[in-house]
Amino acid sequence: MTKVKICGVTNLEDALHACSLQADAIGFVFVRESPRYIDPIVAGKIIRELPPFVTSVGLFVNEKANVIQNIIDKISLDALQFHGDEAEEFCQRFNKKYIKAIQVKDSVNLIEYCDKYNSASAILLDTYSETSRGGTGELFDWKLIPADSPKPLIIAGGLNSKNVKQLLDFHNPYAVDVSGGVEQHKGKKDLHKMKEFILGVKNASL
Repeated sequence: MTKVKICGVTNLEDALHACSLQADAIGFVFVRESPRYIDPIVAGKIIRELPPFVTSVGLFVNEKANVIQNIIDKISLDALQFHGDEAEEFCQRFNKKYIKAIQVKDSVNLIEYCDKYNSASAILLDTYSETSRGGTGELFDWKLIPADSPKPLIIAGGLNSKNVKQLLDFHNPYAVDVSGGVEQHKGKKDLHKMKEFILGVKNASL
């Protein structure tokens, strides 16, 4: 069954609502330039309230190693998600499961990318943008998703309750990742949209 990650959570209410709807993972954005940025101390308090078996994921973009390590030392993140130009060696150094994101475009060989980050727990495919590392709200061409990926794939980029069903009809990824598609506004989730999205994934995966 395809798993669901709700990303860009900034408050306890949204996190608990997502968990009550059976989200599998909650993502916290530790990128200060992002409108979905969350202070690590606040994230830590939320993580302590999460129920068992819900994975907490910290998202970073080209962050310094000491900053990441400081956050890891303070809060109990289950996994890390790297959206920048981080090398595999860098991603490995924190001794955590990690997800490596790639911005999808025609010129990128996704199979080679999976080999390049062989130590990753999963590869996240997101929409290419010259100005943003995720959160574009735009879809990419799903025909570029490799059918025989050697790594579990997480699909992101412009997903919402309507098009996620179309995605799952086309491809059966390990997980889907949504942020803007379930928001009232950036940083605040919409309970109804989250419910529609998660139920749509769960029902489509049966």
